[in-house]
Amino acid sequence: MKYNLAFKYRIYPNKEQELLINKTFGCVRFVYNTILYTANKFYEETGKNKIITPASLKSENKFLKEVDSLALSNAQLNVKRSFTNFFQKRAKFPRFKSKKNNVKSYTTNCVNNSIRIEENKYLVLPKLKRIKLKYHREIPKDYKIKSVTLTNSNGNYYISILTEFEKEIQKIPSSDKVIGLDFSMSELFVSSENQRADYPKYFRMLEEELKKLQKSLSRKVKFSKNWYKQKMKISKLHEYIKNCRRDFLHKLSKKLSETYNAVVVEDLNMKGMSQALNFGKSVGDNGWGMFLRMLEYKLMFSGKQFLKIDKWFPSSKTCSKCGNVKEELKLSERSYECKCCGIEIDRDYNVALNIKNIGKLMLEY
Repeated sequence: MKYNLAFKYRIYPNKEQELLINKTFGCVRFVYNTILYTANKFYEETGKNKIITPASLKSENKFLKEVDSLALSNAQLNVKRSFTNFFQKRAKFPRFKSKKNNVKSYTTNCVNNSIRIEENKYLVLPKLKRIKLKYHREIPKDYKIKSVTLTNSNGNYYISILTEFEKEIQKIPSSDKVIGLDFSMSELFVSSENQRADYPKYFRMLEEELKKLQKSLSRKVKFSKNWYKQKMKISKLHEYIKNCRRDFLHKLSKKLSETYNAVVVEDLNMKGMSQALNFGKSVGDNGWGMFLRMLEYKLMFSGKQFLKIDKWFPSSKTCSKCGNVKEELKLSERSYECKCCGIEIDRDYNVALNIKNIGKLMLEY
């Protein structure tokens, strides 16, 4: 069976390469916006869809010939995808790309080995040739490179290499080494073995520093040079928080995937929870959805199970020892007391045990 996996690296282009990369960003943005504008205008006049090709723009715009043509073709595909998602009510109406965005990117495809890694320290890309690469994680030889997305984030350049590979995943029996995870706002999760993730809350740790930078930004003249400099500082701090969070979640998900044969969680609506309970910052800081995605693919590649139980199952009101279900349980009650069997247990730990028990029943069928 074929699978896709992406590898992300830092690259260090020289001055000439950097200039060409920035030209490509501009050309891709120009092609995307022009195709989108033309499609909008044609739809308003005729009520039909028409997506023009990048080749039709090259005769009037000679500068488009200087950059990678596949990057321009991918911009056209992105417009098509945006319209498809809009008409199928999966996304909002496509917007024009802004030059002032701090994160710029383009995607190019591998054709006849046009993208490859040489000497474990150089990446060969169309038009750019050899770029210095921080090759900290080796791509297996049997993995085929499909495409590369090059990104400039706050002055740093990164590439994400999408690979395709074939693998027969041997499923590991999951009757033993099963763990249930209950989402916790303060600790990320509480497990059925009474473990706490002890998530460091990176956003909360740096929130005061972020407030100072944003306060300074509000005092500057909008769109002035100092305003852009201050905005860059804020963007870099956000990127640092994001990288810290991602690093912590990757290490934690890898540890769980190596230790257990099956992981069971609740299928929660995190967006609804953050809006209804005004927990937007805390939910966003935890990165629970990102953590589950990491955990799912790492377990899958190891032949292990990742299960989600129904969000309507009364895991909070059910006793993990005798199965009795309470009629009412307030959110402020942090311990669970069962009147039937007399057990008194931490509320989150009780939920994690219930999640594990339901997961075990699912594995048996």
